[in-house]
Amino acid sequence: MVSEMNQPALNSQLSTIPQFVWRVVDVIVGRIFIYAGAIKVLDPVQFATDIDNYKILPWTIGVGLAFYLPWLEIFCGLALILRRLYLGGLSILTALVAVFLAATIAAKIRGLDITCGCFGHASQNWNFPAHLALDLAILGALLALSFRVVSGNRLQNAV
Repeated sequence: MVSEMNQPALNSQLSTIPQFVWRVVDVIVGRIFIYAGAIKVLDPVQFATDIDNYKILPWTIGVGLAFYLPWLEIFCGLALILRRLYLGGLSILTALVAVFLAATIAAKIRGLDITCGCFGHASQNWNFPAHLALDLAILGALLALSFRVVSGNRLQNAV
């Protein structure tokens, strides 16, 4: 009930943000994933090793993901920028970041000292709080974009 009562207030707050601001967020988030995917495409073996460091999946599955996930990130990033298959790209990226956050937190709890490899060598010296802050910021942006799409569709259907 409480969330239903706050819904109109949140919808009005989101609707006051200019459309170009949402497009800027689309482009920034899309470019982040295109860059991250491109870095991983260039060195899939290193990415497979990064996946294996989490000690969650068997090596063969990690290798398969190392060849598949970077392209998925690139295509989903392009979907955000080009606004083609937008909701699908947004949903996939949100799920990927949520799973990655859960895996990272689980690895930290188990005492594993890992580097995520998300941004290649640029992110290897970041500490856990820096990674966590960046991942939460990206997840927040993806959730805000998702909520804007869903609330916009609800408002259009109500008219």
